[in-house]
Amino acid sequence: MSQSHALSDDQVGQELKKMTAFIKQEAMEKGREIEIKADEEFAIEKSKLVRQETAAIDTTYEKKFKAAQMSQQITRSTVANKTRLKVLSARQELLDAIFEAAQKKLGDQTKDKAKYQTVLKGLLLEGFYALSEDKLVVRARKADKDVVGKAIKDAEKEYKEKTKKEISATIDESSPLPDGCTGGVLIVGGSGKIEITNTFDERLKLLEDIALPSIRTKLFGPNENRKFYE
Repeated sequence: MSQSHALSDDQVGQELKKMTAFIKQEAMEKGREIEIKADEEFAIEKSKLVRQETAAIDTTYEKKFKAAQMSQQITRSTVANKTRLKVLSARQELLDAIFEAAQKKLGDQTKDKAKYQTVLKGLLLEGFYALSEDKLVVRARKADKDVVGKAIKDAEKEYKEKTKKEISATIDESSPLPDGCTGGVLIVGGSGKIEITNTFDERLKLLEDIALPSIRTKLFGPNENRKFYE
């Protein structure tokens, strides 16, 4: 039968030292583990906060950048539109000046009575052929009464020779063309219901409509925005 021996005071003291050292070691290791874990959690939280702040800054910057871009685009568009309108206005002024000058020159064509009579004859014949009636009325400027009368006789003669038909045209002295008219005639048929306006002013308007695209091209070059041409 084994007998237990009681520990001496020295042995008890040594055992207590060992236990104390062990507990202290465990506490230190546990403390290091807690410290390491705390550092890791701090680093994770710090990184998370940094990412959040960075994302917030990026979002704010992106919004400001987009707003600045939009403002810049609007400014550029506004300036471009104003510039374009100024250019278009200047071009239109030039075109208006060209046709105004042409209108003045048309008025000068009536000074040479012989040439003017020939022109009037052609304008009258156009109306005669278009209306194809035996009796027509012609409206002209008061100042052109005599030369228009001669042109009517010339036109009637040629019309009869070409068509083998009779025709008679008379000047409507009660309703002359306005004084502002540069020249030409207005032929009335269909018992007053049909009018063919062969005045210089009307011919110039037709020329503006027909020739304006080519004049623009000659003066300002091709329109880059136009894809189709007749």
